[in-house]
Amino acid sequence: MNFESSNLKCFIIHLKRAKARKVFVDNIIKNISLKTEIIEAVDGNLLTNIEVNNILNENKAFRPKYPFKINSGEIGCFLSHRKAWRQIVDQNLDAGLILEDDVRIDHFKFDKALKFAIKNIKSCKYVQFQVREIKKKYKILKSQNELELLHPTPTLLRTSAQLVSYDAAIELLEVTSKIDRPIDTMLQMFWKTNIKCFCINKSGITDHTFEAGGSTLSKKSSTKFETQFKIRRNIKRLIYRTKIHCFSKYKIFKETL
Repeated sequence: MNFESSNLKCFIIHLKRAKARKVFVDNIIKNISLKTEIIEAVDGNLLTNIEVNNILNENKAFRPKYPFKINSGEIGCFLSHRKAWRQIVDQNLDAGLILEDDVRIDHFKFDKALKFAIKNIKSCKYVQFQVREIKKKYKILKSQNELELLHPTPTLLRTSAQLVSYDAAIELLEVTSKIDRPIDTMLQMFWKTNIKCFCINKSGITDHTFEAGGSTLSKKSSTKFETQFKIRRNIKRLIYRTKIHCFSKYKIFKETL
């Protein structure tokens, strides 16, 4: 596929105050075979109460209920991806490659993975490029040399890199006008989004969050309060992930009937 003539574009989500990440953005641009646009990430720390209330659904709208309060960094991240989806729609693109600003690209490997994703994006709508090799055995839908197009159940977490079709962007914008959880956990709920997330293994994308200055989603705390409730949070997280697993398997099973 000739990337230059395709109706595709790359969007890099970059948080302006995360200066250590600028070198990653520059390297992405050098190693990508698509026209590229930098999207200024929404800084959750700067959101007003009105802006938060406009997007946040405090009533935990979706089942299973998310057991934690979504923090300002997670809200900002979600809004940043919504900005990228909006650009795909407004620019009438066939699809947009959305990258976060803490990844590195192996140009040779990723070009092959991207071509493979583009070939399948019309039917798949949303294709993740996983930043770690997936060792668990999932259903292989298609393969091309060493590349595998997988459909993990439940959907794998992380939004470091993905190819999102025009149709998927429209549907995701509509269903996320109000949010009650982080973006990667929302994407797991295909029974609400109507978007199943497929992924490509060995994609040539790697995550370097620590090297890029650490996570911008939350601040680590070592207070007595946080330490005291760490075990309780872990239990809640385990219960929630078990519910997501059960919901995912059940919904897939229903589709086969």
